[in-house]
Amino acid sequence: KLTELLQWYVTTFRDPLMLQPPEWFKAFIYCEAFLQLPFFPVAGYAFLKGGCRWIRTPAIIYSTHVATTLFAILAHVLFHDFSKSEHLGPQTLRERLILLSVYVPYLVIPLLILFTMLHSPHYSHVEKRKRK
Repeated sequence: KLTELLQWYVTTFRDPLMLQPPEWFKAFIYCEAFLQLPFFPVAGYAFLKGGCRWIRTPAIIYSTHVATTLFAILAHVLFHDFSKSEHLGPQTLRERLILLSVYVPYLVIPLLILFTMLHSPHYSHVEKRKRK
């Protein structure tokens, strides 16, 4: 069933990155598996518990890392010549924008996290220490 779902996705959205990922995309997948996925339960705990200011630095690192990888993926989708690809990729601007719409939420959410961590007084408040 998962293979059928992958085939449907690749055919519908014309995403050859999922069938034959380039080496740089594989590196992003490994980063996701070993860095980003372990972050989710930690961040989930911190955000659900609330009041955990210690999550600020890890969340900034996570969000900047994800945003950086997504910029590379979005640029590839927009500018790569897929006519020479083994698997069917987006050919028209409309097809590229449809595929882009699949990846954009993965950029928007980390940017929202980054904005929250940098500008929310709850997370950016610096505690004053007492002098002796």
